[in-house]
Amino acid sequence: MDNTMYVSLSRQMVLQRELDIVANNVANADTNGFKVESLTSEDDPVTPPKAIGQQATIQYTLDGAVARDFTQGSLTQTGGSLDVAITGKGFFQVQTASGVEYTRDGRFTLDAQGQLTTQSGNPVLDPNGAPISINSANGPVTIGRDGTITQKAPGQAQSQVTGKIGVVNFDSLSQLSKAGDGLYANTTNQTPQPATSATVQQGMLEASNVQPIVQITDLIRIQRAYEAVSQMISNTSDLSKSAIQRLGAVQ
Repeated sequence: MDNTMYVSLSRQMVLQRELDIVANNVANADTNGFKVESLTSEDDPVTPPKAIGQQATIQYTLDGAVARDFTQGSLTQTGGSLDVAITGKGFFQVQTASGVEYTRDGRFTLDAQGQLTTQSGNPVLDPNGAPISINSANGPVTIGRDGTITQKAPGQAQSQVTGKIGVVNFDSLSQLSKAGDGLYANTTNQTPQPATSATVQQGMLEASNVQPIVQITDLIRIQRAYEAVSQMISNTSDLSKSAIQRLGAVQ
């Protein structure tokens, strides 16, 4: 197989990977808190064996890292007392079987013990990393812009603080690793900092920041690029066959 076909195949492999990422974006266009992803690619210079009297450089295409756009999605009003959205930069802390992980998906609920949890049953944590308990026998839950949770106990005129939802941020968001189920893992042991500039909005959820029209356009672009490379491989193969046939005829 000549160099042209190797280079073309490397490009097809990157396009296939990019197609998977864009298709995942489309599939999560309605997923709360989802952040759109894109593939970075790079050229890999490889020096082939020397030809007679010359030396050339081949540029293979390699897939690089998956970039994630943490731009905030639009906020949708739900009216749910345990639905919360973050305005600004920051993440909710969640206790999982793999340790503390982070999310922008604020569809919270209460488990049988009265703990505030995600839809998957993972406890939501306060600023100190402790679970948050809410007494369902008390009055309606009110969540302030700083994440403070208050309730009125029966017979009380004043609301009492029952907990606070922790919101943290990181110096380098690119170091966060996707852990599935809308969660991110802190794989580099960065120290999370209180997200002092972020606010919490009760009764609202953050939508995905995926722009479906842009992603569909990317799907079309990738498909056309893949077809163009396939045609190049086919043409190169035909040229090679023709050359071999002519050499055989001369002999």
